[in-house]
Amino acid sequence: MMDFTLTEDQAQLREEIRKVCQDFSDPYWRRVDAEGEYPEAFVRKLTELGWLAALIPEEYGGIGLGITEASIILEEINRWGGNATACHAQMYTMGTVLRHGSEEQKRRYLPGVACGEVRLQAFGVTEPDSGTETTRIRTTAVRKGDRYVVNGQKIFISRVLQSDLMLLLARTTPYDELEDKTRGLSAFLVDLREAGEALEVKPLDMMINHHTNALFFSDLEVPAENLIGEEGMGFRYIIDGWNAERILIAAEAVGDGRWFVDRAARYAGEREVFGRPIGANQGIQFPIVQAYAHIEAADLVRWQAASKFDRGERCGAEANMAKLLASEASWEAANACMTTHGGYGLSVDYDVERKFRETRLLTIAPVSNNLVLAYLGQHVLGMPRSY
Repeated sequence: MMDFTLTEDQAQLREEIRKVCQDFSDPYWRRVDAEGEYPEAFVRKLTELGWLAALIPEEYGGIGLGITEASIILEEINRWGGNATACHAQMYTMGTVLRHGSEEQKRRYLPGVACGEVRLQAFGVTEPDSGTETTRIRTTAVRKGDRYVVNGQKIFISRVLQSDLMLLLARTTPYDELEDKTRGLSAFLVDLREAGEALEVKPLDMMINHHTNALFFSDLEVPAENLIGEEGMGFRYIIDGWNAERILIAAEAVGDGRWFVDRAARYAGEREVFGRPIGANQGIQFPIVQAYAHIEAADLVRWQAASKFDRGERCGAEANMAKLLASEASWEAANACMTTHGGYGLSVDYDVERKFRETRLLTIAPVSNNLVLAYLGQHVLGMPRSY
C-alpha cells in the first residue's frame, strides 16, 4: 500500500521553495518574459541555497536528494507563478555525466555544477531533419588523434548562451554502417567557453522565453577525454534518463495546473456580471473543477512514478503516464483559466497569457504526447509498433 503523504523533510522543502518564490513574484517573471531575459537572480538564489544541486550526490558537492524531492522543487516554482525550465536544466542535464561519466569527469565537473561556478544547461540533441527520430541525427564527430571534430547543426537548443558546458549527442559511426540503429551515436561534454568561431549560435524568436537557438558546428574540436562513456552508446545513455525527466516535467505541469486553477477560482469568485459572481455559473465553474480533478489524478501518478524511481524499480509506464496526464491536465486548466478571465486573460498584467504559453510547451516537449501514447500502446498494452 502506497502512502504519498509528505515526510517532514519534504514538507519543509516545499515551504522553503515557496519562501524563495515569494521574493520573485509575478512582476519579476513578467519583466523577465517581456524583456526576454534569463532569470539570473532567481537561478542564482536557488543555486546558493543548494536546491539546484538536489540530484548531485554529496560526494560531488550536491545534497543527494531523490527524484521525489527534485519534483517538489520544480512543482513549487511553477505553482507560484515562476518558470522552472532553467532550474530543471541545471538540476537534471548533468544526469548523463553522473550515470555514465568516468570518475575523473564527475570530480572535474559536478562540484562546479553543484555550487554554480559552472552552468550545464544546454543539451544538444534535436536537428532540423530528424525531429524526434533521434537515431537519424546527422551531426558528426570524427575522431582525429586525441580529439573529435564536430560538424553539423542543431535546432531548438536552449540556454547555450547562458551555459558554460553543453551535453552534445553526435554521430560517430555512419548510419548506413550500423545493424543496430540505436548504436553509432556518442555523448560529449562541450566546453562552450572554448568553442570560438567553430560554433555559431543563432537565437530563435519563439513564443516562450527559453533562450532557444539554432547551432552550426564547423570543425569544432572536442577533446577525446570529454567523451562520456563508450563511443557509440550515447543514445542509450540519453534514453536512460528519460524516466526521470518525464517525472520532473509532470511535476512542473502539476504546478502550472494548480496555478491556473487557483487564479481561475479566485477570479470567478470576485468578478461580477449581471449582479452575481461569474463562478456561480456552471459554464464557468464546472470546467475549473474538472481541470482540478484531472490535475489531482495526474499528481497521484506522478507520486507513484517518483516513488518507484527512487526505489530503483521499473517505472517507464508510470513516468510516461505522469507526463501525459499532467501536461494535458495543465493545458485543460490553462484553457479554463483563460476562458474565466475573458479579455483580461490576454492582458500581460494578469500573467495568464504568459503561463498559458509556457504550459502549452509541456504537451510537446521534451517529447510529444503522441509519442508517449505510442510507447504505452506498444510497451504496456502489447499493441503493434506504430513508429
